[in-house]
Amino acid sequence: MVPTEIKLHRKSAKLELTYSERESVVLSAEFLRVHSPSAEVRGHGRGQGVLQTGKRYVTINRIEAVGNYAIKLNFDDGHDSGIYSWDYLVELGENKGSLWQDYLAKLREAGQTREPLPADTRVIQIKPVTD
Repeated sequence: MVPTEIKLHRKSAKLELTYSERESVVLSAEFLRVHSPSAEVRGHGRGQGVLQTGKRYVTINRIEAVGNYAIKLNFDDGHDSGIYSWDYLVELGENKGSLWQDYLAKLREAGQTREPLPADTRVIQIKPVTD
């Protein structure tokens, strides 16, 4: 299902998709960023996805058409490799509530947060060596 109109609301950091056959869908930049279809986020196979953290205030800088089947979103955190097909955007809209709750649960499980780290903070993860 192809949207008839796509609006980027910069102030609220939301993307609004209007369809002729269904209700409009509004998706936040944060939601779109953490559910990016890119390999960087989803991984290269089942179970290889990377939990996206600290994306609460991410915004969309630019939207690019990809042929007649998708859009590419460029986010202000530098992420620009996700190609959002029309079908994937419909799926995100239809499952927004459950996908968001799953994401929040994964953050809690991992002890992570939606809040970005201060710019002067660097995090390194150290794994103990086991014999």
